[in-house]
Amino acid sequence: MISANVTLYPYPVYPLGMSMVAAALSGAGHEVQQLDYLQQERSLESVLEEVKRFQPGMIGISVRNIDNVNLLNTEYYIHNVKNMVDAIRTVSDARIVLGGAGFSLIPEQILEETGADFGVIGEGEQLMVAFADGAERGIYPQKRLLGPASPLSGDDIGSALYDEGLTRFYLQSGNIASIQTKRGCSHHCVYCTYPLLEGSCLRSRDPVKVVDDIELLRDKHGTGYIFFVDSVFNDDSGIYLGVVDEMLHRKVNIPWTGYIKPGNLNDEIVERMKSTGFASAEVGSDAACDSTLARMGKDFTFADIRECNDLLTRHGIATCHFFMFGGPGETEETVKEGIANILSLKKCVIFIFMGIRLLPNTPLAKIAVREGVIDSESDMLQPVYYIAPNLDRDWLERTLTEAFAGVRHCLFPPDCMDNCLNVLHKLGYSGPMWDLLTKEKPRRRGAHAAA
Repeated sequence: MISANVTLYPYPVYPLGMSMVAAALSGAGHEVQQLDYLQQERSLESVLEEVKRFQPGMIGISVRNIDNVNLLNTEYYIHNVKNMVDAIRTVSDARIVLGGAGFSLIPEQILEETGADFGVIGEGEQLMVAFADGAERGIYPQKRLLGPASPLSGDDIGSALYDEGLTRFYLQSGNIASIQTKRGCSHHCVYCTYPLLEGSCLRSRDPVKVVDDIELLRDKHGTGYIFFVDSVFNDDSGIYLGVVDEMLHRKVNIPWTGYIKPGNLNDEIVERMKSTGFASAEVGSDAACDSTLARMGKDFTFADIRECNDLLTRHGIATCHFFMFGGPGETEETVKEGIANILSLKKCVIFIFMGIRLLPNTPLAKIAVREGVIDSESDMLQPVYYIAPNLDRDWLERTLTEAFAGVRHCLFPPDCMDNCLNVLHKLGYSGPMWDLLTKEKPRRRGAHAAA
């Protein structure tokens, strides 16, 4: 199993999906080795050496991202996967199977472009085990694309197989390890692919098993920071409180972060979460005024965003927000209103994107076709972005640049601090690192003497 991810930003993310499939394969009696392209220092030669040493009967490649979803600095990743497939062919005759979130979004085109043998769409645990069982007997599917399979129940979603060497690599790059507590997303954001990948019904794992994973990562691997990768941690159904209460019951306290939705929180809940180590929150605010929030399919207002920000920061939780300008219904007036709203948020970090990456089968893709932003035949494999047709792109970029220039906690473009964050991780700092921008800028040593 090979993770083909090449991005380190905003911080390296453990290849959890690959490790969960690896656990399913191992549990079915197959011998599994996990490799990571980043761990191998993005060296194809190192990957090939491991392939030659292990002599696998099949090779799975996990495609996490198609590109970096940044209109102002686009990086396309699928050619890296093609290069990996081509290189592996020179040292192994094993069948190559693609999978992962990125692959599942545009599977036919990615399979064709990379030249891999097969592809798994959606959850890979059952499909990969069935494929490996057949491959062991020399039997392969007639169709190159497999799945999607019936969704696993929450009880059937297992723990990841946290590889010791792989975990050590990621702990040296921020000390963050990933855990999933549930799959599915019941929200209706027009751009989002989570419902496509995981379904709209929430499927929750047993909180006892989730906390078992936390203790394993903490006690065996020395993990110092947990990232809950659920689409939304504080779900409307309150499933997340079962995990929080299990951590409290077992007196588990470790710094952690997750994706937080405005709403469903109050002082008492945040204090309970903080007692388990809740240290930082990544808030999916997405649009910056009420009219654009509604057009994005959000069920909250900017007042809810402000209330969430104030609640979290009041309890000392490092908080960041992600905003996208140019979405459906965006006008020059809503841009200006959104900028003022963003600048009113205090004690937080804000990542600001221009345009929204279009992906197949999302409501936004249908809007884009209807408005003539793309044609109905577009496969959207190469990065293509939605900007409201009535907005001038150059005006939007210039306006955002001028509005946030010199505003330390507002990052536009969103990758403008990436190199600095990477250096801090290499120096041994733990956690997401953007939280340092919520703190007062330290005075240089000796500055007071010169004043």
